[in-house]
Amino acid sequence: MDSTPKQKRVTITDVARHAGVSTAAVSKVLRNAYGVSPAMQERVRAAMTELHYRPHAAARGMRGRTYTIGVLLDNIRNAFFADILDGIRDQLDDSDYTVLIGAAGFGADNQSRTIRSMVDRQMDGLILIAPGAPRGEVLTMAAATPTVVIGHHDTAEVHDSVVDADGTGAGLVVDHLVSLGHRRIALVASPGTRASLWKRTPEIVLTGGYLEAMERHGLQDRAHVLQAAYSDDGGHKAGMQLLTGTQPPTAIMTGADVAALGVLRAADELGLRVPEDLSLAGYNNTAIAALTPVQLTSVDQAGHTMGSTAAKMLIERVEGQRDRAMQTTMTPRLIARRSTASPRVP
Repeated sequence: MDSTPKQKRVTITDVARHAGVSTAAVSKVLRNAYGVSPAMQERVRAAMTELHYRPHAAARGMRGRTYTIGVLLDNIRNAFFADILDGIRDQLDDSDYTVLIGAAGFGADNQSRTIRSMVDRQMDGLILIAPGAPRGEVLTMAAATPTVVIGHHDTAEVHDSVVDADGTGAGLVVDHLVSLGHRRIALVASPGTRASLWKRTPEIVLTGGYLEAMERHGLQDRAHVLQAAYSDDGGHKAGMQLLTGTQPPTAIMTGADVAALGVLRAADELGLRVPEDLSLAGYNNTAIAALTPVQLTSVDQAGHTMGSTAAKMLIERVEGQRDRAMQTTMTPRLIARRSTASPRVP
């Protein structure tokens, strides 16, 4: 038998005794209750650190809070989601909240099942990244559990939103490519999930911005939108289809960097050089876009800021600091790199 004595778990009473305050004061600090002075916060937090105090999740759940935040995403291979998750993590780093990730895939049913599972486990709040689950179901869940939706431009009274001005971002890419001399500019955008009944998803707003920009430049007759999943495989299939057509584009824009990498792979397999034979632009400005072998022109959505903003907004709702819905919009920036250049003269 193991005779090693078990270490006694540090309790709220131990923290109160160590800090020289009441247990009620410690409880207020744990709940971030209104009226706790900065000095008291610092005193109690220091005692927690010195004693290695960790609140008991089950006990907190019995008091009405589990200090867990669920984050839903569809594809863990999308590097942009990593930027968002970094922002969420950094915002919550000094708090008692733990982030649990649900990688549900692209299917609406799987996403719905994952969201329900998070709610069943009494998570304090949800951050849903471009959910494909039916909007009605998300609204029902959000009415009972504080929720922030990232990506979708649809507003609602029951959830907060963090979005990028995707229409503006698409226009920045088209303007850039037209200024280089391109006229045959194609867009690869996610098909989304039509049955989900979200009316203003990122891909819908992005496509609208692309079409408006093409029309602004008198190129509406040359606009070409091809739907494909935001993945390397989706981008590769789209690239092969576009680049083997009767009149291939001289420039391709994708709604996500990960899809642009798939187009890049297709171009390489077809013996085409970027940017000599094809200009290529992505969206998200993920870390891989800046790598020397890639140098992908991309639109910066400030993914880290989107994540940190979503986390901040969610905690405000969870802790009762705000009860009215908000939508925060990021301003996109075009980062031009070596993957775009003037088209080759025939």
